[in-house]
Amino acid sequence: MSRPKVWIPRRLSAATLDRARASYDVIEEPLDEPASAARIIEMSAQVDAMIPCHSERFTAEVAAVLDSRLKIVANHSVGVDHCDLPALRARGIDVTNTPDVLSDATAEIAMLLMLGAARRTVEGDRVVRSGAWDTWSPAFMVGKQVSGARLGIVGMGRVGRSMAEKARSFGMEIHYHNRAELAADQAKGAIFHADLDEMLGQVDFLSLHCPITPETRNLMDARRLALLPKEAVIVNTARGGLIDEAALLAAIQSGHIAAAGLDCFAVEPGGNPALAGEERIMMLPHIGSATRKTRDAMGFRALDNLDAFFAGKRPRDLVN
Repeated sequence: MSRPKVWIPRRLSAATLDRARASYDVIEEPLDEPASAARIIEMSAQVDAMIPCHSERFTAEVAAVLDSRLKIVANHSVGVDHCDLPALRARGIDVTNTPDVLSDATAEIAMLLMLGAARRTVEGDRVVRSGAWDTWSPAFMVGKQVSGARLGIVGMGRVGRSMAEKARSFGMEIHYHNRAELAADQAKGAIFHADLDEMLGQVDFLSLHCPITPETRNLMDARRLALLPKEAVIVNTARGGLIDEAALLAAIQSGHIAAAGLDCFAVEPGGNPALAGEERIMMLPHIGSATRKTRDAMGFRALDNLDAFFAGKRPRDLVN
């Protein structure tokens, strides 16, 4: 019996590729670049399964013309907003993701951005590297202290809870807004706010960990940014579209928001050039899950889903 054929459009970890080749006939792309809609459609006639990343877009238009041979899209990502789930389900194509395994790595980046933005890391790095550090005084490079401050978390899923756990080690008071209040053993003393607007006025730092949906797009617009206390710091390691970037830049330049730490942007790759000149914004190129341990775990989770599917079982992480 022939082995299932799997298309892998992006360069996954070596351990993931070794395991995939051992179980499947794998087609790998020679270039590590986002696959076009045309390429996705073309490959659907040649393979039984795909392991794409967030960079591959499975729109309703793409789903409508995928070949009937394709049976499962096992995403190498937690977010599935690049997939039109109802359209793929209508074509009989299962879709899975890779939850659980990247929570700590992403929360680490959120902590890095929170600390870096609060303590003026971008500016400090420039001053030292440029040779401009030629003085010191008690007023030099004064930033905002994290220890003991109030942290608001929007989206208390796996990553949000990991962020809260790490923030507790800094003695932070945790507040959160979520679709539903957590059980006491998960909240661990964090204060629930059913109303986001009400929470915003009570926190010194805000960290976003919710998915992007029509309801959450531009969640942090000019009105909500104004609800934060003066000199608050905002962090986003979820999806760039959660923040109105023009409104954020204006709030920072006005002095209302002290700083921001961003690992994601409305346009990716590339980011927002308008933000690049503002040293009070610490920016990273969407690397929240970029550790060797997590990349291996994400790849293996995608393969676990494929293994279950081709064994005639329900994949653990089926999302549609």
